[in-house]
Amino acid sequence: MTNRNIWAYAPGGGPAPGQDLTGYTVDAEDGTIGHVDREAGHAGMRHLVVDTGVWVFGRSAVVPAGAVTGIDTEHRKITVACSRAEVKAAPRFRTDSETMDPAYLTTVGRYYESLPPRTPGAVTEP
Repeated sequence: MTNRNIWAYAPGGGPAPGQDLTGYTVDAEDGTIGHVDREAGHAGMRHLVVDTGVWVFGRSAVVPAGAVTGIDTEHRKITVACSRAEVKAAPRFRTDSETMDPAYLTTVGRYYESLPPRTPGAVTEP
């Protein structure tokens, strides 16, 4: 990842105060992941819940704010510093209550922190 705090947007890289990211397209290095279903930030652990649609059999994924590398408000697009395969391999999101479970979010954070560092805009091979 590119951010030292996986639960916070990079300085100057987060949404504007009051900006709603719901519905924004989320793009990985190698293609679209899905759309933001909602944002959450329980216990200071800011993250996006991304509806992956049919790409991952209709399941959602939790993406920490620290994985976000850009927000394009004009095109309603968010870019993240990981691949589609890495998002798919992240700890599985099953229920809404997990977005309020510090133990689950800690597991998700450790997973994303373990990913190799990225240069923004670089594409990695799967």
